[in-house]
Amino acid sequence: MKRLLTIIPLLLMLCRLAPGALAASSEAGPEIAAPSAVLIEKETGRVLYEKGADEPRAPASVTKVMTLLLAAEAVDSGALSLDETVTASSRAAGMGGSQVWLEQGEEMSVAELIKCVAVVSANDCAVALAEHIAGSEAAFVERMNARARELGLANTHFTNCTGLFDDGGHYTSALDLAVMSRELLGHEWIKEYTTIWTDSIRGGEFGLANTNKLLRSLPGCTGLKTGWTNAAGYCVAASCEREGTEYIAVVMGAESSESRNADAAALIEYGFANWALCPALDSALPRLRVELGEADTVQTELAGGGMVLLERGDIQALERRVELPESVPAPVEEGDKLGTLTLTSGDKTLAQLPLTASESAARLSAGGILLRMLLGLVNVPV
Repeated sequence: MKRLLTIIPLLLMLCRLAPGALAASSEAGPEIAAPSAVLIEKETGRVLYEKGADEPRAPASVTKVMTLLLAAEAVDSGALSLDETVTASSRAAGMGGSQVWLEQGEEMSVAELIKCVAVVSANDCAVALAEHIAGSEAAFVERMNARARELGLANTHFTNCTGLFDDGGHYTSALDLAVMSRELLGHEWIKEYTTIWTDSIRGGEFGLANTNKLLRSLPGCTGLKTGWTNAAGYCVAASCEREGTEYIAVVMGAESSESRNADAAALIEYGFANWALCPALDSALPRLRVELGEADTVQTELAGGGMVLLERGDIQALERRVELPESVPAPVEEGDKLGTLTLTSGDKTLAQLPLTASESAARLSAGGILLRMLLGLVNVPV
């Protein structure tokens, strides 16, 4: 229980993105034509702009952010290899919409299939991947929905892995898509595919050109996925990184690809113009003395990665105040809150972040306390 009571406030304070968490007012943001949009910063997950961000909408091929996420997680867990060969089923070969015209029985590597999904939004390749990973698209969709629940996505439900079909039960929201995109970008190698402008498959016989034209028009663009259907309108999950800071903009329901791209670019430029990531600490944290502990001290650390997102106008006058007691009683468990780091600029408090124990220190037993007292009496170092 002690551990649980410690973790809960930490999670709330660390800016981990959850639907609706830390949402900033959009009143001062850019004018966005699309009915649904959101901007987040990837490292902290902080929401900087939202407009209709929780509205469930048909996502079209931006659905494939989740498809790629499950594939990336399977690769990184060792359950799937990029070199594995996948044989296309008749069902995968029969998909419509964007495709690379897989033939039944045709073989492609997992890497090639991921490339086709990321670059040209190939529905046939998405289904081939889904079937290979889960045995069937239906089983894969169950995994998609289970992963959505794990991520806390309250406005998401999938009925297919492509976004090609909209039966009314296939939907997500801009904010939920931002969460998925953030998770996907946590697999850094996926950018090797999402940043491809042109490429080819089948020994160079079939060319690929990325559907995401922001890769050429938006400096630092790292992806991520576009989509369009009559039901969904024009959608995009766009990511962009400059000087170590990465933003994710999701736009849904735009009237044209030009309007969609303009909205996404405006949101991302708004992020770069107004906020910046900064180190939360400017010096090392001390070790803290532990009273009656098996270890004399424990190391303190800043939970949450050490970076904070601040408005650019607050950075010049940024001040940091570390608040720690002189000592703490044993036992101390790794992750226990020990103090607070307060960030201020002028008369504004920008953030209060928990300082925690990076290691544990058990309490001395009665015998250990007695031994320490005896050794102290004879001046033996303890």
